[in-house]
Amino acid sequence: MTQVIKNQLFKEPELQPSVSSSLTIHVALSPAKITEVYDTYWKFAALRQEAFFNRLEGRPYPWSSDAIVNRHKFTNVYRAADRVSQFLIKNVIYNEDLPNTADEILFRILLFKLFNKIETWELLTSKIGKLTLADYSFDKYDKILTEAITSGKRIYSAAYIMPSGQSYFGFVRKHSNHLKLIELIIKGETHKRLADVRTMQGAFELLKSFPGLGDFLAYQLLIDINYSTIIDFSESDFVVAGPGAKGGISKCFQDTGGLSNVEIIKLVTDRQEKEFDRLNLPFRTLWGRRLQLIDCQNIFCEVDKYARVRHPDIKGDSDRTRIKQMFKINPKPIDYWFPPKWEINDKLL
Repeated sequence: MTQVIKNQLFKEPELQPSVSSSLTIHVALSPAKITEVYDTYWKFAALRQEAFFNRLEGRPYPWSSDAIVNRHKFTNVYRAADRVSQFLIKNVIYNEDLPNTADEILFRILLFKLFNKIETWELLTSKIGKLTLADYSFDKYDKILTEAITSGKRIYSAAYIMPSGQSYFGFVRKHSNHLKLIELIIKGETHKRLADVRTMQGAFELLKSFPGLGDFLAYQLLIDINYSTIIDFSESDFVVAGPGAKGGISKCFQDTGGLSNVEIIKLVTDRQEKEFDRLNLPFRTLWGRRLQLIDCQNIFCEVDKYARVRHPDIKGDSDRTRIKQMFKINPKPIDYWFPPKWEINDKLL
């Protein structure tokens, strides 16, 4: 039986029955046709969230009924629930032992996120003590990070690739350029400029104007800054589709019917309750917080990976055939805590 979704992004779209058996989104341009991976998108979200709560509630491993979810490493459905995001929120942004002025908070966010690695923050803290803008020294930070690299330590996360910045700042070592990038952003009083911006897209354009911060990295950094009190936008105000999300969309849709990647992400975000109901999937939200644009963008990225095993015949725009990272249990528990402005911390287990 054909199912038709009314696209909320367009006024009075033309709705027509499809000759195929696949679910179809009709818009004013042409019908968007899905593959079987589209349903898998929602099934994966429910499975991954089920695993999140099973682990949180102390159930024994394996936490999912799905072998792929148990075997391979996938981010959480909600970006803010990931270990690195939790560390950023609790230990970097809302750390009561560190200054809470906007410039100090922005300094810490940049220092943490340009490396995106908990161990690097802990290394700097162990050598310096409290990491503050007031006591910042390029030479001191650069020396510590250089020694770490020389000793064989990795100071960057493998989550995404940071451009070296050498062409702009001129240092051979990547981290030296990134320290100078932090200085450049801070000297431009970016914390004040961000506070004056009226829209999330405006804040994105401001961050993107700095060397080395392209669309994807500027958007990720924007989401991180938005956890703080520097800015306060809804996570469903604006989205940028990263490379992984584009791959996931190409596997979910045989034909997007003229919809852009951003419009696809907005569409699934708007339709989440209807899709979980349609597929009879139990989905536990983040204590009442529905999936935001950033979360649905991330799910497309994770489904791009998941589909390599679940749907190996559906290639989309990607030639990758396997999931690189296997899941390993980190025994260190996470005491979950979210930005206070979300008003969900009093609902946590």
